[in-house]
Amino acid sequence: MAATKTTYVCSECGGASAKWLGKCPHCGAWNTLDEQVAESGGAARHRFEALARSQPVATLSQIEAAEVAHVPTGQDELDRVLGGGIVAGGVVLIGGDPGIGKSTLLLQAVDALSVRMKVLYVTGEESGAQVALRARRLGLAGTRVRVLAEIGLERILATLDAEEPDFVVIDSIQTLYSQQLTSAPGSVAQVRECAAQLTRAAKAGGIAVVLVGHVTKEGALAGPRVLEHIVDTVLYFEGDTHSSFRLVRAIKNRFGAVNEIGVFAMTERGLKGVGNPSAIFLSTHGQPVPGSCVLVTLEGTRPLLVEVQALVDGGGASPRRLSVGLDRDRLAMLLAVLHRHAGVSCLDQDVFVNAVGGVRIAEPAADLAVLLAIQSSLRGRPLPRGFVAFGEIGLAGEVRPAPRGQERLREAAKLGFSVALVPRANAPKKAIEGLALHPVERIEQAMDVVRSL
Repeated sequence: MAATKTTYVCSECGGASAKWLGKCPHCGAWNTLDEQVAESGGAARHRFEALARSQPVATLSQIEAAEVAHVPTGQDELDRVLGGGIVAGGVVLIGGDPGIGKSTLLLQAVDALSVRMKVLYVTGEESGAQVALRARRLGLAGTRVRVLAEIGLERILATLDAEEPDFVVIDSIQTLYSQQLTSAPGSVAQVRECAAQLTRAAKAGGIAVVLVGHVTKEGALAGPRVLEHIVDTVLYFEGDTHSSFRLVRAIKNRFGAVNEIGVFAMTERGLKGVGNPSAIFLSTHGQPVPGSCVLVTLEGTRPLLVEVQALVDGGGASPRRLSVGLDRDRLAMLLAVLHRHAGVSCLDQDVFVNAVGGVRIAEPAADLAVLLAIQSSLRGRPLPRGFVAFGEIGLAGEVRPAPRGQERLREAAKLGFSVALVPRANAPKKAIEGLALHPVERIEQAMDVVRSL
């Protein structure tokens, strides 16, 4: 009997190697090569020919283009992240930690959409009875929701042909397997093959498909990165499972804005959208406290008010620099700018910075608020009530403008803030009612304004 040929496939990039290596020769990742049964050239060629579809060459200006129609899911926050709702033929990949609420949110969306279209919920991790039990617990009627407990890809595709649904949820893509491959479910080859087949079925039949994906211990979607390139939209569930609030962030979206977020609260009846998410990330201090500054950040197209807290304490010979929700390397750079250009030294102090509510801030417009919070904690003097700030800090000490500054200021005024410290380039030509503006060009000017308030 001939020995079975094996190959080693990288779980990060999908690259194949004839033998096991500690470091992937394709992407450089360590300890990511998994042994799999090698496919024959004829079988692989037959599968790729089946997936390929010939398209005639056309002139770009002659191609008919129309705006895609979005169908609301019944969850306003989910619709915001998706760009308005689901799209016929669109494939969405949603990932998150176990137990964070992926299946709960999608079951709620399926039940709401079942009133307007034919839906199918395919579960590979639970039985139909377990899905029904969750639906009862969430108070969902489920009278028009079709459920299939199956992990065989060929049987799922046959069911799609028979049922002809408009919206399908696959929970999850890592549990499916194709009979054309001999590798186990969840392997790189199986995940890639199943995702490609389901995407082809979605495009050919105009079916909106949502794939639920597992995440690795680093928080990235498990499986090859090619999976994110196949689908139209990639969503990540963020948040602590011990907290009642969840964030859904769009990492990729061909039908809407990227980095858009939706905020949900976990209740006994499932996930409910939060209409005013800024209230989650703002403190409930009775009086202003040192080390706290409110930032107007931008998440996708939504201005969001977040409280940035800083604690500066004696650190001795080896001071620590720790940030939660903010880039630690950028914090070290900002401390150097604060010392060089504003004369505020933290060389022998521990500096801890935190974005309240578990939100992650990646934009540089948070720089000014971070430095003001650090200075407030170091001096032991709180910032005035109703104070808000934003702006990027350069290495030369200049305060650079932030994008869409007027929208940020209008959001702050709407929530009752009365004092704003902003870059001079973001100062609006027309005053905003109820908001006193202090435009600055350099970090030392910002410190002088704060001391005078």
